[in-house]
Amino acid sequence: MKTFYHHVLTHRGASNDKGTFAEAMFEDVGFPKTSHDFHELSDYIEMQAHEEMTTHVFDELWAEYAQKYGL
Repeated sequence: MKTFYHHVLTHRGASNDKGTFAEAMFEDVGFPKTSHDFHELSDYIEMQAHEEMTTHVFDELWAEYAQKYGL
């Protein structure tokens, strides 16, 4: 199973909110790249992430990720 980070990278280059999120995530050296844990990722987004990584888009991307991998 791919990590959430690798799943989101598939949106890089898109001209929409998911693409903006993916680009900001890619450039964030502190992002927990190996995590599969919703709470760890959600806490990071809420507390430390770049302003372009919004919780709204994170929730959409997580739902997509969870559906794809049966989480």
